[in-house]
Amino acid sequence: MNKVIVVGGGLAGMVLAFRLHEADIPFTLINNPALSSSSRVAAGLWNPLVFKRTTKSWMADELIPELHRFYSACETKTGKTFLSRRISIKPFTEEQEKLLWSRKVARELSAFADQEVYSGVPSGFECCKFTNGYGKITESGNLYIKQFIDAGAHFFQDRLLVEDFDFTQVDARENKLSYKGVPARAIVFCEGHFVKHNPYFSWIPLKPVKGELLHIEAPDLKFKDGVYNKNGFILDVKKNVFIVGSTYNWTDLDDAPGEQGRAELTDKLKHMISCNYSVLSHLAGVRPSSVDRRPIMGVHPKHNTLYVFNGLGAKGVMLAPYFAQKFVNFLNQKHPLPGDVDVARFYKFYAEK
Repeated sequence: MNKVIVVGGGLAGMVLAFRLHEADIPFTLINNPALSSSSRVAAGLWNPLVFKRTTKSWMADELIPELHRFYSACETKTGKTFLSRRISIKPFTEEQEKLLWSRKVARELSAFADQEVYSGVPSGFECCKFTNGYGKITESGNLYIKQFIDAGAHFFQDRLLVEDFDFTQVDARENKLSYKGVPARAIVFCEGHFVKHNPYFSWIPLKPVKGELLHIEAPDLKFKDGVYNKNGFILDVKKNVFIVGSTYNWTDLDDAPGEQGRAELTDKLKHMISCNYSVLSHLAGVRPSSVDRRPIMGVHPKHNTLYVFNGLGAKGVMLAPYFAQKFVNFLNQKHPLPGDVDVARFYKFYAEK
C-alpha cells in the first residue's frame, strides 16, 4: 500500500501520525523543526470553559473524554509522560461573577467545575491576588507539547524525515500522486501558519496570532499541579518555576519574542501575584487560528490526493485528538467530515484566487 505523507511535525502533524498508526495506515512524517516553534513553546493548556462568558467551550463534552483517552494511549505507547491534570482557580472580582458562576455550573458546567464559590485563598496560592472569592475548574490541565512531540519523533523515528518539504517534487494528477518519484496515497499538510507558503493551500483563510510566554522563578509561589487564571494564567512546571501567559498579537507574526509582549506579560503578573520573581526565559510562537475559530481539514478542491489538517489555534490540545480521528475516518472514506470543520466551506476562496 502506498504511504500517506504527513507534512509538519508540530501538534497537528504528530497527533495525526498517532491516529494513522492506530488505523494501521502506512505513513511518512516530514518535518523541519527549525521552521516554527509554536507547538514546542506553547503551554498546552486545556480548559473546557470560556471564562469571559462563563460558558462551556465548543464541543467540550466530546473533546475532553477523547483527549484523555488519546494522550493516555500515547503515553503507554511511548513510555513517556506528558499529560497533566490540574485544578484551575478562577478568582472573582464582582458579585455578579459569582452569581453567574453558581448558575452556569449548576446548569451546564457541572461535569467540569465545582459549583461552590469559595472565600479566602486556596492553599498554595497565598501569593496570588484574590479580592472576592474564587471558583474551581476540576477538569483542566495541560499537555507538555514539546515532550509529546519529542516522544512521537522517537517512536516514529523509522518513519520520520527531518528535512524541508519540496513542493517542486510533487506530481499530483487525478487519482495519481507521487513525491520525489515515489508513489503516495495522499499528502496531508499540517504546516500551521506556514500554509501561507503552500502553493496548493495558500488560499485558506487562516488568522494566525502570535503568543508569548514567560518562564519565571518564584520561590514564594507554592501551588503544585494548579493553574491560576486572571486575564492570563500561571502554571507550575517544576519546583519554583512557572509559565506565565499569554499574549495575542495579530500583526507581528514571527517567532521572536518582543519587548511589547514582555511588557504585557509583566503587567499581567503585576495584577496576578504579590511576590518577587525573576524571568528565566521569554518565548514566542504563532498559533494557526482560523477566521471562524474552527479547525480546517479535508481535501483540495482540484487535487483529490492532497489534504489539509490545520487551524487548531489556541485550543489545539483539545481539538486535535477528536478531529484527527474524524480526518482519518474521512481519509478511509468511512464518514464525511462535519461541515463546520470541512475545508470545503472555504472553496470559494480557491475559486477567487
